[in-house]
Amino acid sequence: METSELLKKVRQIEIKTRGLSSNIFAGQYHSAFKGRGMAFSEVREYSYGDDIRDIDWNVTARYNKPFIKVFEEERELTVMLMVDVSASLDFGTTSQIKRDMVTEVAATLAFSAIQNNDKIGVIFFSDKIEKFIPPKKGRKHILYIIRELINFEAEQTSTDISMALKYLTNVLKKRCTTFLISDFIDTNNYENALTIANRKHDIVALQIYDQRETELPKVGLMKILDAETGQEQWIDTSSRKVRDLYQNWWNKRQGDMLNSFKKCRVDNISIRTDEDYVRALIALFKMRS
Repeated sequence: METSELLKKVRQIEIKTRGLSSNIFAGQYHSAFKGRGMAFSEVREYSYGDDIRDIDWNVTARYNKPFIKVFEEERELTVMLMVDVSASLDFGTTSQIKRDMVTEVAATLAFSAIQNNDKIGVIFFSDKIEKFIPPKKGRKHILYIIRELINFEAEQTSTDISMALKYLTNVLKKRCTTFLISDFIDTNNYENALTIANRKHDIVALQIYDQRETELPKVGLMKILDAETGQEQWIDTSSRKVRDLYQNWWNKRQGDMLNSFKKCRVDNISIRTDEDYVRALIALFKMRS
């Protein structure tokens, strides 16, 4: 993409997603994603009913009367976007491809994080770690992330979510909120890696999919291409049996994915490319509040 075209696209995404973050999600993001825990704030004199476990014995000894430690919730978060950049994201049959939807959702979450004074970082992955952007604050950092979301070209075509989750677990030592954004088209089993990652971090899964992936149209002979393997195949979509087999495959795949999320205790939403992702994100925030 040429520089002028890229800058124009970045500006369009910034205007739309920053507006959504400040006008629609203000406060909801704040309450949906908690800080790392409780941080020490000050000491005050003990009052009847206070938890004796909070007594500061050093200050108590100094003043010969009981003082307790006062804590407040640590609001600042580190937020990571784990963005699938495999070849299957280049599919779309409606107004936009899956990759475009991923970009807008990720940018909206990034602006929401920055407005909450959180650090934001990104892991681009396929079946390898394509790029790691360490968490930082600031508008300049956000615009750099959006440029990469729009213009990033992966070296590999396949997907390995398990590998990406293991990388997250190893590279980030402190607990963070992580949005795993993918179509979850992955032949590998990522359940174990997801369980381990979600114990250390707060993982939220966002599936982006296209309506045409859920069922085959009745259009006769059709050549289909697996974007991740390059394998081509002719199928007869006029056959009810073929269409039913495909639909059953999709339903099973979705069921297996949702069961994995439930088993791993990972909050999740699915967003179709022709749907309003704002409504889906609001539903996610309310779910977690």
